[in-house]
Amino acid sequence: MAPVHSHSDPARDALAATPTENLVPAAGVGSVAQESLADTTGPSTPKKRGVPEGLWLKCPGCAASVYRKEVASRLNVCPKCDYHFYVSAAERIAQVLDDGTFESMNEHLMPSDPLQFADRRPYAQRLVSEQKRTGLTDAVLTGTGMIRARRVAFAVTDSAFIMGSMGSVVGERLARLIEHATLQNLPLIIISGSGGGARMHEGILSLMQMAKVSAALSRYAAAGGLYISVLTNPTMGGVAASFASLGDLVFAEPKALIGFAGPRTIKATIGIELPEGFQTSEFLLEHGYIDRIVTRQNLKSEIARAIDYCGK
Repeated sequence: MAPVHSHSDPARDALAATPTENLVPAAGVGSVAQESLADTTGPSTPKKRGVPEGLWLKCPGCAASVYRKEVASRLNVCPKCDYHFYVSAAERIAQVLDDGTFESMNEHLMPSDPLQFADRRPYAQRLVSEQKRTGLTDAVLTGTGMIRARRVAFAVTDSAFIMGSMGSVVGERLARLIEHATLQNLPLIIISGSGGGARMHEGILSLMQMAKVSAALSRYAAAGGLYISVLTNPTMGGVAASFASLGDLVFAEPKALIGFAGPRTIKATIGIELPEGFQTSEFLLEHGYIDRIVTRQNLKSEIARAIDYCGK
């Protein structure tokens, strides 16, 4: 058998014969290998500067990358497609009410766990973790404030707290606010952002809140009050089926999901294709469920105009 001859590579042989700690960058043969080693040597290699995290957002509406500060300057609305991002209850108050005029009511009412409910974890533990995470005591803030120097009773639900679902405390806070608006003859504004409907963790007690709040609204209407309901994304379930739909005027943000059951559930139940845009603000405006679609930037002015028009 003929002997096998290996062809030597000067660069490879030099690299093998030289300890790696003695290598220095050099132009010419073997420089690529040396640069590769230099990339892994650690502190001596300057790190490539990238874009800081959190400067950009991906819009769920148009999939464009948008500058976070620009979105914030437009009240969390996409500059490309006008998609309305989530905003917290505290941000809603700052956007709609005059600065420094909000006076909170009924914050002393705290949720409890009357049914000792547990799913993946006990409801009592879930409440504590949600309170720590959101800074809220429950899914609604209620109080009074001024809108363009007009005093109003004001409430806003927050979908960040157990999807903005209505438990006993949410219902009680709303009912007390409505009763206060009735006694003080104040216009009533409720902004709904509740994707959870009635809170299952409180069973029949949460369902009773639908009737309680609706009855309070009936007494308010009989006293001649003006109730403006603002629906945001999402407004679903028992909230949509009770107080959110009972406004003298019903406004909605663009492209908000509004309904009782979700579209997938409805489609699976009735077995037919749903119309395009089903359960969106635009679809519901076309079919008479809401009165007007109002962008977030115009909401404060539209509410003030409606109050003036109705003489309140």
